[in-house]
Amino acid sequence: MDFAYSPKTKALQEKLLAFMEEHVYPNEEKLHPEHEGEARWREIPALLEELKEKARKAGLWNLFLPESDLGAGLTNLEYAPLAEIMGRSPVAAEIFNCSAPDTGNMEVLVRYGTKAQKKEWLEPLLKGEIRSAFAMTEPNVASSDATNIATSITRDGDEYVINGRKWWTSGSGDPRCRILIVMGQTDPKNPSPHKRQSMILCPLPHEGVTIIRPLTIFGFDDAPHGHMEVNFDNVRVPASNMLLGEGRGFEIAQGRLGPGRIHHCMRIIGAAERALERLCRRLKERVAFGAPIATQTVWLERIAESRCLIDQARLLTLQAAYKMDTVGNKEARADIAMIKVAAGSMACQVIDWAIQGFGAGGFTDRIMARAYAYARTLRMVDGPDEVHRNQIAKLELRKYGAQDAHRTGGDPIVRMT
Repeated sequence: MDFAYSPKTKALQEKLLAFMEEHVYPNEEKLHPEHEGEARWREIPALLEELKEKARKAGLWNLFLPESDLGAGLTNLEYAPLAEIMGRSPVAAEIFNCSAPDTGNMEVLVRYGTKAQKKEWLEPLLKGEIRSAFAMTEPNVASSDATNIATSITRDGDEYVINGRKWWTSGSGDPRCRILIVMGQTDPKNPSPHKRQSMILCPLPHEGVTIIRPLTIFGFDDAPHGHMEVNFDNVRVPASNMLLGEGRGFEIAQGRLGPGRIHHCMRIIGAAERALERLCRRLKERVAFGAPIATQTVWLERIAESRCLIDQARLLTLQAAYKMDTVGNKEARADIAMIKVAAGSMACQVIDWAIQGFGAGGFTDRIMARAYAYARTLRMVDGPDEVHRNQIAKLELRKYGAQDAHRTGGDPIVRMT
């Protein structure tokens, strides 16, 4: 495996780093909602749209789409280091039209959408004119087992009727959100639990779709984007809004979530890298007990461990991206599961140490607080760590059996009589 970045990636890295220095870092605080109360859910900072236009003109737009001529034509491995750079700031990804859940939804439409669906929804998403949301998780079932999802999608003539309740539907609070991808049951009695689910497109605003409330993450509501609880009450959409066909929901989900996990992991690696950089600068300039804090052994240990953890997570993620590009998402599923576990845990630890190193000031630093909140959610979103660990272990166990002892050098099983 060769993880050397391609000339194309290196050129984009330079442009992206320069853009971040000139336009993103100086404007981080300004890009938080300018309004208080309900207004912050309705109005988008004008500066954000200005920076998006600058990014588009700089050729730093839609970098994420693999196997498509609609984006920059990058592979997962080529895009990964760019996602890391964007992850250094909580406001960066949208500026380059590379933010979740739009990236995953655009990939779904590219892979599985009809010509009409692409025309109506993909084109404006690619232009950054609208935003989207993905409605999968539900409050009343353990959604870590997606076969539990109970929202119903019932055929009625030329329409489907959606009934159910979703939550953590990120992006549905945004006033620019115009399309939801909803996962639910179309065939609850199918003997295969993985063929009961489908995905369908639901335009917003829409009769019967009610935004109940925004959900907060450690106090952050991420207005105007939001993570909303949403109710669907006899919501009727055209039958032509079905994606790929009835019973194909799990197939679509696997195609959507694999690349999305690469994006999440590389972004959080970028956040952890920035936290370590800030920690090192802080420790070198602060004096306690007569010497710079950086000279204390406890902090030398934590800096060294942070360096090891970040680099390990990055290499593991690049390996997963390489396998996705070369053998496909299915064959890379163990690698994808491993990075999902490793990256979130790593970032939680590194960012926690950075907060500690800032002392009392660490609790007032909004950039690190948001990074920590993101890192902690990463251990739950797109499947909790426990589910991924189970999958990793099961795939590992499949490699071994009594008949393999002579091949692997293992000891044969000795049965006691």
